Amino acid sequence: MANYEPGQDRNVAALNILLMCDGFLIMKKLTREEKFMKLALKEARKASLKDEVPIGCVIVKDDKVISRGFNKRETKKDVTSHAEIEAIRNANKKLDNWRLVDCELFVTVEPCIMCMGAIVQSHIKKVYYGSSDPKGGAVSSSINILEAKNLNHYPSIEGGILEEECSTIVKEYFKSKRESKKIKLG
Repeated sequence: MANYEPGQDRNVAALNILLMCDGFLIMKKLTREEKFMKLALKEARKASLKDEVPIGCVIVKDDKVISRGFNKRETKKDVTSHAEIEAIRNANKKLDNWRLVDCELFVTVEPCIMCMGAIVQSHIKKVYYGSSDPKGGAVSSSINILEAKNLNHYPSIEGGILEEECSTIVKEYFKSKRESKKIKLG
């Protein structure tokens, strides 16, 4: 246990010890996008705790989170209960409007066809996603819904925000599902 002087903050004491030991402390300041994606990851962890595929989403307006959502397909027995749909529904209620014109959506995994349809229909301004979804992503991985002609709205898209973290949580979830299946069969 580190010694520190009376009245000295433990964090300051730990930093002093680190510096005395020629240690390195690398603190990366999160970008705005990473900050909101971290909140989406928090939602994804909530899904995982409920044995749902860990995908989380937040909707932001004027740099404030107005809505959150995570996958609830198993819990609700509802195929439409994806993280994005849950967050869009909550935002619609909060704003008392189906149009989410000045809103941005942050989701941990590339949206599917259904979710991209809801994003387009709700007029969300920009979508940020973490990891790609090669089996069901509808932005660039499987198909690109935004290549469709004559849509009434085309949101801006930016992928790869905290990609490793977003990918890891999903991979770990499915790995644990496979392992528990082996234990049941074995």
